[in-house]
Amino acid sequence: MPSQQSSVLIVDDESSLRKALRSSLTASGFSVGEARNGEEALGMVQQKPFDLVLLDINMPGISGIEACRRLREIAPNLAIVMVTVRELEDDKVRALEAGADDYVTKPFRYRELTARLRAVLRRTRVQPAAEPTIILEAGNLKLDLERRLLSRGAEEIHLSPTEFDLLAFLMKNAGAPLTHVKLLRSVWGADYGDELEYLRAYIRMLRKKIEDDPGKPQYILTEPSVGYRFRNPSDPDAPPLPAEDSDF
Repeated sequence: MPSQQSSVLIVDDESSLRKALRSSLTASGFSVGEARNGEEALGMVQQKPFDLVLLDINMPGISGIEACRRLREIAPNLAIVMVTVRELEDDKVRALEAGADDYVTKPFRYRELTARLRAVLRRTRVQPAAEPTIILEAGNLKLDLERRLLSRGAEEIHLSPTEFDLLAFLMKNAGAPLTHVKLLRSVWGADYGDELEYLRAYIRMLRKKIEDDPGKPQYILTEPSVGYRFRNPSDPDAPPLPAEDSDF
């Protein structure tokens, strides 16, 4: 269970799904509210603070994407997880660009959903100011940001400057889905965004250096048609490994 009871607002026009989600999330230790559409959700968030909104992308009235944008404007620190349809990969990119922290696709398993919600809440909770992290660790990887060194177990791994910056950005955002455009602009600069083959080439090079089997990555997972997600195998809420991975 969460260390403190977290409040989740379920936004979906299907009452049966809201009921099932409420039952599952309440049993998992969450405090749950319900909204039938985006307009109702906006009003509820303005009246009462929630930790997270689980927002369906397809609803009558304002779309889930527009509701996400407005929620992000009125509650910048609110965690938002969009519910998308598996076949519509573009919706996932649109959701992230609108300000969503993550997404789940229908159909989903409730155990996987609650793990994903907890992971998002942990990432997005406002933490007290602390000393900047100098060393990032995940599994048997240790990235020294100050000395710009990567260790894999007892072995030191050579990275080019761009490989280092890309891995550092992925590890700093562990667990979060990162679009191709966000990665390109954050690592290479604002003038980039369409160079997908360039990004894929660097991901392949990184996988060869940090993965036991680059063809079955444990750390850098592909989010099909979206981008990549860094998985920390030491994280109890790490996403399950897919049956197979690719650069597409």
